[in-house]
Amino acid sequence: MAKFDLTSHPHKRFDPLRRQWILVSPHRTERPWQGQSEASSEDPLERYDPKCYLCPGNERASGVRNPPYTGTFAFDNDFAALQPDIPAGEIHEKELLVAKSESGTCRVVCFSPRHDLTLARMEVADIKRVVDVWAQEFSRLSNQPDIQSVQIFENRGAMMGCSNPHPHGQIWANQSVPDLLGQEIASFQEYFDRKRSGLLEDYLTIELESAERIVVSNDHFVVVVPFWAVWPFETMLLSRRRVACLSELDDQDRTALADVLHQLTVRYDNLFQTSFPYTMGFHQVTPECGNASGFSFHGHIFPPLLRSPTIRKFMVGYEMLASPQRDITPEAAADQLKQLSKVHYLSER
Repeated sequence: MAKFDLTSHPHKRFDPLRRQWILVSPHRTERPWQGQSEASSEDPLERYDPKCYLCPGNERASGVRNPPYTGTFAFDNDFAALQPDIPAGEIHEKELLVAKSESGTCRVVCFSPRHDLTLARMEVADIKRVVDVWAQEFSRLSNQPDIQSVQIFENRGAMMGCSNPHPHGQIWANQSVPDLLGQEIASFQEYFDRKRSGLLEDYLTIELESAERIVVSNDHFVVVVPFWAVWPFETMLLSRRRVACLSELDDQDRTALADVLHQLTVRYDNLFQTSFPYTMGFHQVTPECGNASGFSFHGHIFPPLLRSPTIRKFMVGYEMLASPQRDITPEAAADQLKQLSKVHYLSER
């Protein structure tokens, strides 16, 4: 009987943050693909687009005109999913029809006045300004008495539902704690109660010892393909010291965060020599979100591409009905990413 091998045999891996199992099927990586392929051509963007709602000086769909901003620019979302000052109310019908009002605020953060850039193409100093705005917005919003959660995220690329290529992200501040963050907070608390140590701190120690899944790092942050990753080239950003949120990072921390984001996004672009799509967001806790002992600020990056710029991973069938599943192992994905050049492929031409 052959010895069980993570690199070739089907197996399950446990995600201690969401407390779920992920099916890994490494033997399927060689299967032929005859399914949907995405368009591979990318039209080059201009530095300024007179029709873009986010470029400096342009009028947005709401009729509001952007100022002629020259750096990072944040404003209230014109079509916000959450709204402040809505009437409170609840519905409970036989424990099956349950609803509750949810107030909040949605913000948009333009990373740069240039329409043609992405984080991968920006200078570290310019990304640092974005990080500073993220921290300022988090601090301001999280200190409002009716806010318990502040979710900062970026949907990069049309494949991830982004309707405007101008480099930007969003911030949604909720009256309550969303389910996924709530699950993580409970996992951190349960682990801390048992171990009297931090879940991600202990996990980072394991990753630093093996170095098998580390993609990029610096003195403050480490990016790994997590052992329990779901998406093919999913990564997680970990802080070397425990902080609860962005506003606890000092100036050196923020520069280091900008640096590691630049290192990672350049490698993503270099992987398939395309402007790599992803959803990226940070999990952090506010003063109002409740008990979160052992919680560590961290980032999740979920890219959909599987084996080329035109072939994506679909979460369907088994994933929607049973549990998440992946083919390429996290170790193989990390090895591919870490071997890539730290210089953007467009800069090498």
